[in-house]
Amino acid sequence: MFPWGDNRRFNSYSAYFQREFGSRVQKISIDAGFSCPNRDGTISTGGCTFCRNDAFNPSYCNPGKSVRQQIEEGIEFHQRRYRRAKSYLAYFQAFSNTYKPIDELEKLYREALSIDGVIGLVIGTRPDCINEEILEILKHVSSRTDKACLVPIILELGVESVYDSTLLRVNRGHDFACAKRAIELVHSYGFHCGGHFIFGLPGETRDMMLNAADIISELPLTTVKFHQLQIFKDTKMADEYLANPSDFHLFTLEDYIEFVIDFIERLNPNIVIERFAGEVPPRYLVSKPWRNLRYDQVLTLIEKRLEERNTYQGKKF
Repeated sequence: MFPWGDNRRFNSYSAYFQREFGSRVQKISIDAGFSCPNRDGTISTGGCTFCRNDAFNPSYCNPGKSVRQQIEEGIEFHQRRYRRAKSYLAYFQAFSNTYKPIDELEKLYREALSIDGVIGLVIGTRPDCINEEILEILKHVSSRTDKACLVPIILELGVESVYDSTLLRVNRGHDFACAKRAIELVHSYGFHCGGHFIFGLPGETRDMMLNAADIISELPLTTVKFHQLQIFKDTKMADEYLANPSDFHLFTLEDYIEFVIDFIERLNPNIVIERFAGEVPPRYLVSKPWRNLRYDQVLTLIEKRLEERNTYQGKKF
């Protein structure tokens, strides 16, 4: 048994759900037609150089459909795929899902929570799209009177890197201090907070990426998602990569497995790891996929290597 209470060698997302909800819970992705201040001219019109949101959207996600229709189709999809799931979290995924007027936000969140089987929300957004007014609305929504207890709400913030030089290079539009303030603010309201990070962004060395584990470990994060850098077609980063491929170090599968294990050895064991790597259809990629492996196959390889190295999350924390 490891500190998180089971025999897996990392603090897993599935066990986190079991602890929080007592059973399997499935996230249902939604594209509710949000935009982004880094695209609409508020900060920039170019967006982050790596961004292509549609690469991650499930087939049932379409902003032309209502939130209800997307959730109902998503539940039907996951009931075929994961028959054990009886409860669902509505996952506002595409773009910055707190970036609308307050009254519109409340209407969308309440629509999602009105659907049978939906027990809570996961809201993906940018650190600079979080403030006290938004969190007050979420606090109000989470306290809805037709539920016997508070509705769980998880905020997922795209941090991407702890280094300002990297964030500037990828045209992120905010610095790390902004991300840190947002995480601390979300935590102060009692909401669970997740952070998204990308390994392999241009300009970062292996040591820089490993040292980020110490910085992330100090943040009041509940969960983290890690993705290896993948270069998507029709992005500014794809143009940069094709012009100067030597500026980029793209992980091989074997190198990434060793790196990510070195990383989590230094990671706070209280932080739940939702994902170790990203997976998108190969048709979106300029960079080469890892032998067309699905994420669950990559995870199996990581866990096998953890066993071989006789190590675990937080061993060197």
